[in-house]
Amino acid sequence: MSIGHTLLALLEAGPRHGYDLKRAFDEKFGHDRPLHYGQVYSTMSRLLKNGLVEVDGIEAGGGPERKRYAITEAGITDVSHWLAQPERPEPYLQSTLYTKVVLALLTGRSAAELLDLQRAEHLRLMRILTQRKHRGDLADQLICDHALFHLEADLRWLELTSARLERLAAELGTLPDSSRAAREKETGI
Repeated sequence: MSIGHTLLALLEAGPRHGYDLKRAFDEKFGHDRPLHYGQVYSTMSRLLKNGLVEVDGIEAGGGPERKRYAITEAGITDVSHWLAQPERPEPYLQSTLYTKVVLALLTGRSAAELLDLQRAEHLRLMRILTQRKHRGDLADQLICDHALFHLEADLRWLELTSARLERLAAELGTLPDSSRAAREKETGI
């Protein structure tokens, strides 16, 4: 997610202080990972430097000055271009999970146990997201659906990989102990 573009788009509704932007971001997008104030202010500083926002007012208070930011025409154009660009699909061709499966096989550990543990963790998270989805508003339902669909795809991959473990081990030259013992018995070696 582009924090800068998100903050810019939130400013289209009207000028806001940094803490208002943080609150709006957290309410709409930060349920699981709220923004840090420092991230908001460093982003606003960069957007200001790039001419995408301007300071609409400064208020003095008991603490530091409070700047109110407004989006510029250049900022509106930038958000429009960003929204019009499709996101690059993430193919996950070299996932950590795949790496762990191969390394388990290469080091003589149980890749099947690793896949079983991962399957249990995916199912646990899916239960949590399903509960959240049923309690949440439409925005929560949509974000939970997105995550659930990805987890379902991962589960399909876990099942397929489990079914192909022996073949993968053979291609890597590291048959699991039970398969190695069976082959030694068959060949007499």
